Amino acid sequence: MAAIAFTCGLDAALAVIGGKWKLLILFHLAHGTRRYGELRRAVGSVSDKMLIQQLKELHADGVIDRLDFKEIPPKVEYSLTAFGITLAKALAPLCVWGTEHMCEVETLMSRRKISDQDAA
Repeated sequence: MAAIAFTCGLDAALAVIGGKWKLLILFHLAHGTRRYGELRRAVGSVSDKMLIQQLKELHADGVIDRLDFKEIPPKVEYSLTAFGITLAKALAPLCVWGTEHMCEVETLMSRRKISDQDAA
């Protein structure tokens, strides 16, 4: 099997974090271990199917650990691996930027929504 060649570091990072919900999953797991239901509520409007898919991908990539207690009702906990912690630390400045510019981004998104409605 041929090795995948990335064009830059961002390309490599996006290979791991690409996906609408992965960054939010990482954000919430950076604050501690979460059970599935806790993570689902924390992430927000994600469907179960999509959350499960994103969790499986992050687990397969070695970013998160999944601990299944083999109980009824099911009890599963997710946490960051050492690799995942390094990724969460790298994303911290992006979270800071988002917090600092949240009002501006909300305004931009409102304008975009109006433009999309006008175009339709």
